Amino acid sequence: MPMHPGKPDPAAPDHTDPASEDAVGPLPGAPPRSGPPTGPGPATDAQPGVGAAGGAPAPSEDEYTAELKELEDRWRRALADLDNLRKRHARELERERKAEGSRTAAAFLPVLDNLELALTHAGADPGAIVEGVQAVRDQAVNVLELLGYPRHAETGVAFDPARHEVIGVVQDPDASPGTVVDVLRPGYGDGERQLRPAAVTVAKRE
Repeated sequence: MPMHPGKPDPAAPDHTDPASEDAVGPLPGAPPRSGPPTGPGPATDAQPGVGAAGGAPAPSEDEYTAELKELEDRWRRALADLDNLRKRHARELERERKAEGSRTAAAFLPVLDNLELALTHAGADPGAIVEGVQAVRDQAVNVLELLGYPRHAETGVAFDPARHEVIGVVQDPDASPGTVVDVLRPGYGDGERQLRPAAVTVAKRE
């Protein structure tokens, strides 16, 4: 039986597509659909000073100026502290030098006293004078050793350029080549605390 145009066929299936309905809008007389909107929501105004990624506000020019001033103040204080430390170290070093000089002079005072005592007995027995001078010499050597400067006047030892200064080379059949034959001037101290090397003559090498 032919269908009349304009009248829907009750037996035909309903081909209404919800997606098509969304695209063309709701059908007339259809109830509104519930649920979250599928399209993009209304645009929100961005907060001033906030980046697109949602980070912290960018510092203003005044904040940059304040931070730069703080860094400059810290730099000036560090320079002042360093200068004060340098001055204090210089004062302490000078004070230590004076104290060391005073200790050394005080250690030699007994030597000076004994020399003056020997001079007061210059008219006495010459043998006693010689013995007195030798005793004063031994006392002075002992003071230097206590201060960290031992005496070196050994003969027959191998030549050591760190402790000896060659004044001459001699031919000595009784001495081994390269050994100290005679000490012309004793040396005092060792290594970095050496006052001076010993001036010596060395046996000639063959």
